[in-house]
Amino acid sequence: MAHIAGVDLPKDKRVIIGLTYIFGIGNSKSREILEKLKVDENTYVKDLNTEQEKAIRELVQNDYMVEGELRTKVAMDIKRLMEIGSYRGNRHKRGLPCRGQRTHTNAKTRRGRRGSSMKKR
Repeated sequence: MAHIAGVDLPKDKRVIIGLTYIFGIGNSKSREILEKLKVDENTYVKDLNTEQEKAIRELVQNDYMVEGELRTKVAMDIKRLMEIGSYRGNRHKRGLPCRGQRTHTNAKTRRGRRGSSMKKR
């Protein structure tokens, strides 16, 4: 089982899919990484040899912001928005959608359960 950026990649999946289990790496970045290292994207994680695994690990750690570092950056960006009092920051403070979605109906997952209108009958 490959261990990259603090995440164990599932051994029964293809490498291109397995890399997406790392926070901050999606499909396109995964494909980009494999092209740089000339690793076939149809290779399974369990079939990677140690040199390929080591090369992927080093490339991800050196060239990409992933996992804890990225989570910290995102949290600090949101905190900055809240401190400067921007519209998006205020929406984050209130726990409302901040990308223009309607809230009159819908947005239940973001707004949470509301009081009196949700009484049991």
